[in-house]
Amino acid sequence: MRVYLVDDHALFRAGVKAEIGEAVDVIGEAGTVDDAVAGVLAMRPDVTVVDVHLPDGGGRTIIERVLAHWPEAVFLALSVSDSAEDVVAVIRAGARGYVTKTIDAPALVDAIRRVHEGDAVFSPRLAGFVLDAFSGHLPAPSDPDLDLLSSREQEVMRLIARGYTYREVATRLHLSVKTVETHVSAVLRKLQLSNRHELTAWAADRRLL
Repeated sequence: MRVYLVDDHALFRAGVKAEIGEAVDVIGEAGTVDDAVAGVLAMRPDVTVVDVHLPDGGGRTIIERVLAHWPEAVFLALSVSDSAEDVVAVIRAGARGYVTKTIDAPALVDAIRRVHEGDAVFSPRLAGFVLDAFSGHLPAPSDPDLDLLSSREQEVMRLIARGYTYREVATRLHLSVKTVETHVSAVLRKLQLSNRHELTAWAADRRLL
């Protein structure tokens, strides 16, 4: 798997490359927004791991600029920040996941693999923080798209959009994994979405996370 790394600290980039270099192929790196956009568009990595805050901008700017020219690009945010505002901003911009820099190397490699496969990935503690931050926001009752889903499909949709695996959703809702898969297929079909990444962006836009 080909990975591009964006962080303004060269020492941090070197450390990440040393830790994950045997599991993935780090094909390039950048420390500024402009260099990152140019590098990602030129090298077309499988996954770009991007810091949220850079001196000349941030991960959101990089994601938006790259996706405008290459919609298939895949991004995983890696940041010291665990603020809900940062998480929502990059997810809305198009990132498939958000993990903090406290993550260890095997977990980071796993997160990279999962976003490459289409999963939405969040650090466990961070996912709980974001859920708490959004607990006061209710979906608009007149949302015609949301009304297409049954109450059970809405439950499954929210958990999948928050990054839970099929097995985790099955355990939380006391369902079989096969039933969860069936519900997810129905949700994607009804909402005319293609994958979990699109579902996460759809749910974030409606403050359903």
